Amino acid sequence: MEVVVTEAAGAARLAADAVERALTSRPAPVLGLATGSSPLGVYDELVRRHAAGLSFAHAQAFTLDEYVGLPADHPERYRTVVERDLTGRVDLDPDAVHGPDGLADDLPGACAAYEAAIRAAGGVDVQVLGIGTDGHVAFNEPGSSLGSRTRVKTLTEQTRRDNARFFGGDVDAVPRHCLTQGLGTILEARHVVLLAGGVAKAEAVHQLVEGPVSALWPATALQLHPHVTVLIDDAAASRLQLAAYYRETWATKPAWQSL
Repeated sequence: MEVVVTEAAGAARLAADAVERALTSRPAPVLGLATGSSPLGVYDELVRRHAAGLSFAHAQAFTLDEYVGLPADHPERYRTVVERDLTGRVDLDPDAVHGPDGLADDLPGACAAYEAAIRAAGGVDVQVLGIGTDGHVAFNEPGSSLGSRTRVKTLTEQTRRDNARFFGGDVDAVPRHCLTQGLGTILEARHVVLLAGGVAKAEAVHQLVEGPVSALWPATALQLHPHVTVLIDDAAASRLQLAAYYRETWATKPAWQSL
């Protein structure tokens, strides 16, 4: 796990570098896209690079999760959010953007179909992630199995409170259930790039990087992955015991070594 402490703009550029590398080095790249506030700077940077010539036309994208029962025309449906934030702003074919079907009559069947679709695409090359204040990634809430696959989950009250800002501050408007890629699914991505900013994420980042691997902090499963990049600002790094070492490692990183 590589930890980079940098300002928000620097984190966005580094994450965009990882995505651009996949787009330019693989004939059929597969991107894993997160929603929420953390990746917005990355997506804006990718849109700028697209305007300068970077193409997404040969790529596929898979979102991490979706609310159950949210109408297809709801502005906070994650397929809509991803289109608004990134995919509708670049030359990515809308039919190449995939998300779990939160309106399916057979939700377990929809989860199995989503897993199959990821496998059929060849797996995710670069997975962009955020992290919740309680350590969840995607919607893998505390207590999630470290080997879990795409499935139905019940959202914690903390997550619903955190997400109420997207629903006009109304916690009751936030759905209670979701479909989410599992931790085991996420761990199969070839490169995971996680972004976090602000002091509210400091404890979750501390557990992610330096804590024991535990279902209590689901993001700690990423310690088992061979290629994870954690991009954080000073506030999110404030609980790290080895922050000085991470800064030194990044400052002396060999020029030939990419993320």
